[in-house]
Amino acid sequence: MSSLLLIHGFTGSGASWAEHLPGFEQWFDVVAVDLPGHGINPVATSVEATAEDLAHRYGSQHPHVLGYSLGARVALRLAMVHPASVRRLILESPSAGILDTDARTERRRADDKLADDIERDGIDAFVDRWERMPIFAAQAQLPEAVRAQQRAIRLANTPHGLAGSLRLAGQGVMTPLHDRLAHIFTPTLVIAGALDPARARAEQVAASIPGARLAVIDGAGHTPHLERPEAFRRLVIDFLQEDAAA
Repeated sequence: MSSLLLIHGFTGSGASWAEHLPGFEQWFDVVAVDLPGHGINPVATSVEATAEDLAHRYGSQHPHVLGYSLGARVALRLAMVHPASVRRLILESPSAGILDTDARTERRRADDKLADDIERDGIDAFVDRWERMPIFAAQAQLPEAVRAQQRAIRLANTPHGLAGSLRLAGQGVMTPLHDRLAHIFTPTLVIAGALDPARARAEQVAASIPGARLAVIDGAGHTPHLERPEAFRRLVIDFLQEDAAA
């Protein structure tokens, strides 16, 4: 049975994948990590350092790798720098970073201010603010139990951990990856929500990786794995099973 490494997004944890674990574990040996600054791993590091750590810890297993948002940026870096560590790559709502220097500087300043706000105001106030962001508008359709579970996962993080993740792993500080996308030859699936305001970033990543496929899920926003879980899970399993059939 092949391995599947799951990498969550900002404010999440390995528990963010709970709904999908029973389905995935029928086919794969699943590892759902807590990213630096999150969950039981509260000391933040950069995207680059995180990718190095994951390669060291799991690369010998040659796992399939699935990353969401921040986790997709980590997965993308992992596939670029350690291609032998990734069997198949799935990127949900990815970004290759911010190419424009001025825009990257502006994002870094905004993330630094948000990090200061988290440390000053505490986790509850930040989660209230985070959940009102327009990029998550489609999550309003989620069942109350699902929203409550995701909120609990967010609240379980620490202000210092999330602030550190913004300062060290935000898009304003990570090395942009656009000019290296053409050198990824790992079989890749990019998943985006049709309603995601940041959908163009995912489309650009898919168009730049040789042979990559783009799957757009109707009715989903930035978090297809939450908003359309059955469709998301089917895409993932079907894509990864192609490896076994090859």
